[in-house]
Amino acid sequence: MYNEEEALPALVTRVRPVLAGLGVPYEVVAVDDGSSDRTAELLAAFRLGWPELRVIGLRRNSGHQAALTAGLDRATGAYVVSLDADLQDPPEKIPDMLALARGENLDIVYGVRADRSSDSGFKRWTAGFYYRLMRRLAGPSVPAQAGDFRLLSRAAVDALKELPDQQRVYRLLVPWLGFPSGQVGYERAPRTAGRTKYPLHRMVRLAVDSITGFSAAPLRLATWLGAGAFLVCLALLVYTLTAYALGRTVPGWTSLFTGVVFIGAVQLICVGLLGEYVGRIYTAVQNRPTYFVGHDTAEGDGRAAPACGRAPGTGGAPATGAATAPGAPAAGAAPVPGAADPGEAPVADAAAQTQTQTPPPSPSPQVPRSRAGR
Repeated sequence: MYNEEEALPALVTRVRPVLAGLGVPYEVVAVDDGSSDRTAELLAAFRLGWPELRVIGLRRNSGHQAALTAGLDRATGAYVVSLDADLQDPPEKIPDMLALARGENLDIVYGVRADRSSDSGFKRWTAGFYYRLMRRLAGPSVPAQAGDFRLLSRAAVDALKELPDQQRVYRLLVPWLGFPSGQVGYERAPRTAGRTKYPLHRMVRLAVDSITGFSAAPLRLATWLGAGAFLVCLALLVYTLTAYALGRTVPGWTSLFTGVVFIGAVQLICVGLLGEYVGRIYTAVQNRPTYFVGHDTAEGDGRAAPACGRAPGTGGAPATGAATAPGAPAAGAAPVPGAADPGEAPVADAAAQTQTQTPPPSPSPQVPRSRAGR
């Protein structure tokens, strides 16, 4: 969560009864993504009366997907649920997600927005275009209108931790795994309090990361633009030779100016596309952790994971800025029965992760929390 002091009271009020109603041990892991308001202070106060609440503070604002990575890397429960702290995604759906996962033996259950009437027309249009484009580039396995509200089994979480990707987009990575999945529909509610942490420029950045991280189509587009420009040049050459043969050539700059501008624009587009991919290579070569943990309330009982984040090529190594603890839920997420250990997942604007434990044999589920609203 990031600067969610206004939404925290409502979040705790709604999440705690849902988890308590499951009748199993759970842990809520709240990841504070470098908030500059009273978020950390309020989390500490809530923790005094809610022992299942675990708080992990990142040293700086690392970003939505990095926060999720932090939580997933440290989660240890049988199930992990990620939830935005703005409560646009209802925590009351977590029991349904868990029941579906257990009843049909699924590793992934997506929360799918069946009704987005609370969003603006522009947001609905851009979201629809984004998901259509992603399904075309990454395949039909990408569920339409599914954000970061999802339930993952331990097997799915471990598979994600083995991936070396640094600039992660989980709404594409999770379907890519190919695990058995199901969906639970819900009506998307307005933000409960505060303001969105996902303005237009962040949504554009997410779209660019999604496209460049899952497809080489932009590079092929550059190739086709170059081929198109070559054909246009051939047509202009034919036109010029014909005009010369007919004696109709006159001094002028229009055709020359148009040709130069067109070719220059195509070249700049191609260079820009190449730059995006070269930038991703540069980031991967740097091999820097994606987040760093400032504090973890689980450190006192020896449950905390290393405070260093995942770097590319590290496989299942723990990522910086996330931690997991057995049997506790995360802020903004609900517990899953029948699990032995809890875990946590970060969220871009504000989110919580929850884990639940069942009697002896079963491990506890975890619910990661995602940063706030899409």
